Amino acid sequence: MLTNYEKFKGDVLKLTNIDLNCYKEKQMKRRIDTLITKNKIDSYDKYVELIKKDKEKFEQFINFLTINVSEFYRNPDQWKLLDKDVFPLLLSKSKSLKIWSAACSTGDEPYSLVMALSRHLPLSSIRIIATDIDKQVLQQAQVGLYNEKSIASVPDDLKKKYFTKVGSSYQISDEIKRCVQFKEHNLLKDPYPKDCDLIVCRNVVIYFTDDAKNEIYKKFYASLKSQGVLFIGSTEQIMNYKEIGFDRMSSFFFQKM
Repeated sequence: MLTNYEKFKGDVLKLTNIDLNCYKEKQMKRRIDTLITKNKIDSYDKYVELIKKDKEKFEQFINFLTINVSEFYRNPDQWKLLDKDVFPLLLSKSKSLKIWSAACSTGDEPYSLVMALSRHLPLSSIRIIATDIDKQVLQQAQVGLYNEKSIASVPDDLKKKYFTKVGSSYQISDEIKRCVQFKEHNLLKDPYPKDCDLIVCRNVVIYFTDDAKNEIYKKFYASLKSQGVLFIGSTEQIMNYKEIGFDRMSSFFFQKM
């Protein structure tokens, strides 16, 4: 039985700048305990010593406690709304959109955004900022190699145009990659981009405590331009969106008023 999780949280904060108090404790502790046991270690202190001196184990730890479940065009009906209603609304105000894909994981989401926006703008006019706390997934994103299941919901014409089959995998084209700038970013600690037209952050905030969620949504609001839009995941709700200052366009799209 691993004990003294409170001290471990403090050690992790000093070492990684990740505040485990902002995550739902039961769920996160279970994940971490599983990883520590897999490494055949019997105390939090010993595990902290391991990740301090072993870079590979440190990266494994960061990768394990970030949630990386992603796919292109996840929840296709929401992407249809983005294409039909949200992009035309934003483009009626400016042809140069600042878009931030927050907690972008392996790049499926920002690359989906580029492809979806390519129906409205030339690729040369599209720039997406994509951020995640996990260096390993950002590296995977920049490689841009995906399995068949990941790209199953990509519209057929875009799949044919922007993917090349490599063995049993699919490589996204360099022209799509060039539209995305990947950066490391901690939603709980780091400054947020300013003056965004669209922020996409889906199926990540559910893992945080209510206080942390509220803080994140307020920061997203501050990061958006007037009339800018926040696109959240199908597993999420913003109960106090009016109090923050949002107007709900539909279940998963919120506009800054």
